Amino acid sequence: MRRHAPLLALILLAVFEAAAVWFIMPLPGSQRVRSVEIAYALHQARWPVRFLCVALVIWGLPRLRASSRAQRLVTAGVALVTGAITYAANFVLPADVLFRQPDHVEMVAPAEAGVESDRLVVGLVLDGDARAYPLQFIGYHHFVTDTVAGRAVLVTYCTVCRTGRVFDPSLDGTIERWRLVGMDQFNAMLEDRSTGSWWRQANGEALVGPRRGTVLAELPSAQMTLRQWVALHPDTRVMRGDPRFTREYDADYAYERGTSRSRLTGTDPRSWQPKSWVVGVRLDGAARAYDWNALLRSGTINDTLAGRPIVLVVATDSASFVAFARPDAATTFARDADSIRTSTTAYGLDGSGAAGRLTPITASQEFWHSWQTFNPGTSRFPSSEPQRTP
Repeated sequence: MRRHAPLLALILLAVFEAAAVWFIMPLPGSQRVRSVEIAYALHQARWPVRFLCVALVIWGLPRLRASSRAQRLVTAGVALVTGAITYAANFVLPADVLFRQPDHVEMVAPAEAGVESDRLVVGLVLDGDARAYPLQFIGYHHFVTDTVAGRAVLVTYCTVCRTGRVFDPSLDGTIERWRLVGMDQFNAMLEDRSTGSWWRQANGEALVGPRRGTVLAELPSAQMTLRQWVALHPDTRVMRGDPRFTREYDADYAYERGTSRSRLTGTDPRSWQPKSWVVGVRLDGAARAYDWNALLRSGTINDTLAGRPIVLVVATDSASFVAFARPDAATTFARDADSIRTSTTAYGLDGSGAAGRLTPITASQEFWHSWQTFNPGTSRFPSSEPQRTP
């Protein structure tokens, strides 16, 4: 037994390192089951398992030297393979190695950002301070941290779910630091540096670790073209990409325009398919998905969710969208160029009008498989269209 210990330990280590990557990265089959608990357990056990495997190799070496030449060659070959797997698992394939963070987030005037005006951004306004974060950049980084109007913000984006979220990164009175650890159920996972807990990007919930069950406070944000965002917020600052990642930034518009057909990030132009676009809204515990194609056809959707009248609007660029609370159920809106109006009053896409300002409602464009997974009790609009499940 002792002379076989090095070989068995090397095989165990290779399987362990490969499994630790497989369960947390978007590899074939890994995202179809809820694997985050297994991935987290493997991550927590990594050093004890590595120590055990090394100890077994050292323990068995004296007997291995006295074994046959064939056994020594086999063990040496397995050692090389294990070394390659271990190196790749720790220095090539980790999410925070594949998708690195900028040294700092530089915010500049729109003309200085080097971003085409029809590219999409995640926009944020805090206390009159408007910021825009192009998907071209944050789609690669998956998250960036910034300070807006003196407040720390965590701007996140997952291209596989098409989910843009902005959170308050403060926990227990401290601004938390983060790293990208991988993916669960096709959604990016972040780790806080203080406790090592893992958080889901789609809703800011800690799924495993000491902070399990804690939910980050989400900040209102909007997805628009840079042109539309600047029109609404002329004094906005725009994130400029880190020149170290010029090759990594997405120069192709296919993802943003929905013309990509890649397995993970491609779009299905039909309705209610796993990779179809929806606009999701959550109000007072109720969730509803609105078919993007239906919104494009009508320009506006007037609806009532959780007893509250709302309206969704897509701009004439067929990319920018907003949602507002309606004054009452009897008041309906229609789009008029890049504004919305009732029978008597017009409002801009920022909600401002002669009769006052409409209350914005947080709405997010994402893939149907994402919204359905993370909002399992969701309803659909229009509900008459056949449902497709992932």
